[in-house]
Amino acid sequence: MKRQEIIGKKIIKVMDSTVNFTVLVVLLLLLVIGVYAMWDSKQIYEAASSQVYEMYKPTKEESLSFEELKKFNSDVIAWLEVYGTTIDYPVLQAEDNNKYLNKDVMGKYSLSGSLFLDYQNAPDFSDFNSIIFGHHMDKAVMFGGIDRFTDKDYFEKHRYGNLFFEGKNHGVEFFAFLEVDAYDYTIYRVAVPDNAREEYLENLLEKATYTRNTGAIIEENIVLLSTCTSESTNGRHILVGRITDEVYQNEFIEEQEVNKGVGADQRIGLFERIPIIVWVIFVIVLFIFLLSLYSERKRKVRKRNRSERGMEYEKKSKDKMH
Repeated sequence: MKRQEIIGKKIIKVMDSTVNFTVLVVLLLLLVIGVYAMWDSKQIYEAASSQVYEMYKPTKEESLSFEELKKFNSDVIAWLEVYGTTIDYPVLQAEDNNKYLNKDVMGKYSLSGSLFLDYQNAPDFSDFNSIIFGHHMDKAVMFGGIDRFTDKDYFEKHRYGNLFFEGKNHGVEFFAFLEVDAYDYTIYRVAVPDNAREEYLENLLEKATYTRNTGAIIEENIVLLSTCTSESTNGRHILVGRITDEVYQNEFIEEQEVNKGVGADQRIGLFERIPIIVWVIFVIVLFIFLLSLYSERKRKVRKRNRSERGMEYEKKSKDKMH
């Protein structure tokens, strides 16, 4: 019976030690996975930031850098900026609408994709309605900031933008914001013919959440900035503006300069501000600390076992003497 008890105790100790070690390993693995996920997420958002492409942005002074970008990738056709937001990107157009869903401007794989004009539209924005697509992403990168236009005050304050194409800047005055279904082909009808302009525009304004009067839009060309919503699988947010020859002044430029690098809509959390090397050091230190705790516990267990065996031996010796 005593032998069975001893064997039972040994089995329990081994199991206890195994469980403790397994828990330690699992905790460390979870920590490593968490740190990697944070690093990976940070890489994605940094790669999608408008700051990455700033060097290629055409300016009033010159557009040579933009022309260099076009030489690198002939699919680049324009540059879009929505004043007061982080939307400040090159626009591409491919032979279909799938190519730039998961490719950046340089043609590399990217979860954030690129901003692209519908393949059925004229690249010079001469169609009555041109549709530019972009992913809805956190931290307001790509078209992630369009959902802010759900707030009426935000819609009213952010009225203008700029669209550079054909070697020239064009103003964009936003006059409508919509929340629609992705399969609403009355809105997602590309290159509406002249005889259907009035019907299309009336339907668009009727479905709009917010609108503003900007004059005789039917005589002009319009652009729709379309992105997914986080509330619904098929939900879409669309910001609509008219393209003008008048170039509007960016009233937010000072504010944007102050927030450059992170962006007014790209502020990152405390944990994301910590460099990855700090997290690596933290994991290593934590691993050493937990390992030392585990080793110390095993040492105490061995010491207690030796003490118990010594007492047991002493008791047996006394029993023999008696």
